[in-house]
Amino acid sequence: MAKYNILQEKSFAFAVRAVNLYKHLAEQKKEFILSKQILRSGTSIGANVEEGIGAQSDRDFMAKMSVSYKEARETIYWLRLLAATDYITKDEETSMLNDAEEICKILAKIILATKQKLTPPPSFNY
Repeated sequence: MAKYNILQEKSFAFAVRAVNLYKHLAEQKKEFILSKQILRSGTSIGANVEEGIGAQSDRDFMAKMSVSYKEARETIYWLRLLAATDYITKDEETSMLNDAEEICKILAKIILATKQKLTPPPSFNY
């Protein structure tokens, strides 16, 4: 039985929301440029998390988590821009921003813990 992974679940759920937002923007608002950006970055978070789960080394894992973090930050930018240009409501922005920021916090902790694991302890010469 597979172990529950909160980041995997949250990033997948966020990707579903990004796809649905893309469909809404393209179909209802006839917005095709920004909607593609939110689709790309919002789904890339979880895709890189999945790649990280299958990483071949701790360094590979950290690299994938770092890409996921950067994609989440980019997604936050697109959400803010979509709200500022009235393509999404403030409530829609807030809801998705909260999820994206939570994912960022989880990723930041994972990246920090992995960096600490990869950094050898200092050696003392007596």
